[in-house]
Formats: sequence, structure tokens, C-alpha cells
Amino acid sequence: MRRLIALLMSGLLGLAFTLPAQAQDQRRPSHCIAIADAAPGLTYLHKAAWTDPVPQYTVRLQYLAHASFLIQTPGGLNVVTDFTGFIGNTRMIPDVVTMNHAHDTHWTPAPDPAIPHVLQGWGETHGTGITHHLDLGEMLVRNVSTDIRSQFGGREDKGNSIFIFEVEGLCIGHLGHLHHEPTPEQYAALGRIDVLMVPVDGGYTLPLPTVMRVVERLKSSVVIPMHWFSDGALGAFLDGMSGSFAIDYVDTPYLEVSLRSLPNRPTITVLRPNWLRDPR
Repeated sequence: MRRLIALLMSGLLGLAFTLPAQAQDQRRPSHCIAIADAAPGLTYLHKAAWTDPVPQYTVRLQYLAHASFLIQTPGGLNVVTDFTGFIGNTRMIPDVVTMNHAHDTHWTPAPDPAIPHVLQGWGETHGTGITHHLDLGEMLVRNVSTDIRSQFGGREDKGNSIFIFEVEGLCIGHLGHLHHEPTPEQYAALGRIDVLMVPVDGGYTLPLPTVMRVVERLKSSVVIPMHWFSDGALGAFLDGMSGSFAIDYVDTPYLEVSLRSLPNRPTITVLRPNWLRDPR
């Protein structure tokens, strides 16, 4: 009997020492397609340069311009949303870029061929949409197709993509150049979004009442306004959301967030855009 117990204990100890090494090679599971409460909030880690290593279990987001963000991971992945071909005075080449073709401030027809993964938010055939499921190990990038306003005021079915980045247990969503409230099926496909980048211009994309309804519906723990052309448009959005969301003005263009640091109360975090610049 004692020998049996000793063998069982030895097996359990061996398992305990081998699991962490195996887990390092896998993406930390997210809860995007699930209903879950936000983890108890701690604090954001604001003070960090984009060239610094990203702490474990953390994701860094830097607002570059308009609708472009740099998303960085502990494993060294660099992802740029709504990539226009320019991200600043830097030699860094992103690992992944996403694009939507509403205007030239959301895409480029000639991305650097050195970029490993260029994800268009539209299909090769007009109105057909596209499906992405890019598994990079540390990060999964997927999309939900929505309609977009065409260049001359019409509508292109499935011409826009909401991109979702599942990384470090977080679900990060970028609404792109969204022109309508998502359908129930699209909301379901999005799942839970912990960090949401949302256009708040109030006219070129969604009217502000619709934007607010989408944000209220998604109830993300962190909401980052983008695609605003003036402090007036941004202020109108913040005023309309201040009753149900906390407002956090950050004195840098970036923040670091982890699953554990998500705030208890949904919070709109205002970042001021800034291009990348390599250190001298």
C-alpha cells in the first residue's frame, strides 16, 4: 500500500514539473466566446516605451493615428491595425497588419512585402467578405465581416472586418470602419470583447447614438476611442457614456493591460495618438 501511494505521489510530482514547460508553447486560453465576469481589477501599467519588452501575461497597445494601433505581446509579436503603410520613423516591420478599404487612411494597396501576414478586411470578389483564422501560437487573429459604405455613398456587403485578437487570455476587438450596428449573429460571432477600439467620429462611420448602443451592448472592460477628428467629437462621446462607464485620461499614447488588471467598472481609456520613433 505504501509503495502504491509513493508511486502515485511520484507521478503527480512529475506532472507538476512538466506542465509549465508544455504550457509555455501554447496560447493562454481566452474566454472570447463565453460569458464571464471581469477579473478583479488592479491598475494599468502606463509607463513603458514601445521598444521595451512586454511583461508576461500582458499586452501593450499604442495608439498610432486615426484607426491604427500597435499591439505587442510578451513573445515579441508586433501587430498593426488599419495599416496605411506608415507607422512612424521606425525600422520595425510588423508581423501582422490588418486593413479595411473604406479610405486610404485605413489601408494601403502596396504593403511592404517583408510583412509576413497582411490581412485584408474584404474579399477578393465584391460583397463576398473574407474569413481569417490566423493562429500564431501566442496569438489568434480572426475576423467578423460587416458591411461598409462604398466610395460613392452606397453599400458594400461584407466590405469591412471587425478584427479580434485573442492573446494572453484577453479578447481585443477593433471595429474598423463600421457603418451599422452588428446583427445578433455578428454579436454572437464577436463573443466577449475585453478591450474594444471603437470609432467615435459620429458621422463618417456610425452616428454617435448607434456607437453608444454598440459599446453598451458589448460592455467591454476597456474601451479606447479612435477615429475622432476633434476634441468636440470625442467629448460628445465621452459625455454620452459617462453615466455607465468610468473615464480615464492617460498621459501617454499607450497602455499595458492584462487579464488581472481589467477594471471592475467598464472604463473608457483616452489615448493621444503618436507615431513610433526608434530610439537614438
